[in-house]
Amino acid sequence: MKFSLSSLIPFLGLLSSVFADAVPWERLDKNNSVLIILDQQVGLYNLVRDFDATLYKNNMMAHAAIGKLFDIPTILTTSAEWGPNGPLPKEMLEMYPDAPLIMRGGEVNAWDNTEVRDAIRATGKKQIIIGGIVTDVCTAFFALSLRAEGYSVWANVEASGTTTELIRDSANDWMRSAGVQVVSLFAIVCDLMRDWRNTPGALEVIPWLDTYYPVYGMLARAHAAAINNGTMLPGEGVLVEEA
Repeated sequence: MKFSLSSLIPFLGLLSSVFADAVPWERLDKNNSVLIILDQQVGLYNLVRDFDATLYKNNMMAHAAIGKLFDIPTILTTSAEWGPNGPLPKEMLEMYPDAPLIMRGGEVNAWDNTEVRDAIRATGKKQIIIGGIVTDVCTAFFALSLRAEGYSVWANVEASGTTTELIRDSANDWMRSAGVQVVSLFAIVCDLMRDWRNTPGALEVIPWLDTYYPVYGMLARAHAAAINNGTMLPGEGVLVEEA
């Protein structure tokens, strides 16, 4: 039996729509979210080679600070921290002195730990924001397990790190294929905020971005400086439409 291209087009279109609808887009809701600080330990930090070391430290701290900005439940967990993996950075621990800190004795996949499962279930939330070390094990194993349990998962692509870019990309593809939303820090923050007029909104989020996402902080500083200064250099005025 011979098939022409024209006869296959309807089938290909149907196949495309099936895959496109397999994981529908979902909005993050600050009232239905949990932040997980997953194995971002001082020893494991040394395995992260797919980011600049200074940048990645900032990414880790920015991920942790999402919970404070939006006042969402936050759970901290570590993997065998008594060995070379080490503890969480003290700055993270100081952010959340009263949050659950679950020091797993041996489970590689955090979902295998009863205390972790119970802590997540106790929140009653269904949207899980995660970032961890390393991407292909700690983040991916946990994210895939959460998906299997029916949770929606947002993996902060900037807050998970691993040994090579190849491994990172493979792990992110693996998670995407299971319906994990692999997104940036800024995407997570903007979707939780939704509207600059909300609370938290511009008043709270812009100073936060100045600390953890300085490219936007400097944009805001430049705009504020221009307003305060009240003047333009010759040639600047022609770049904008006059009111």
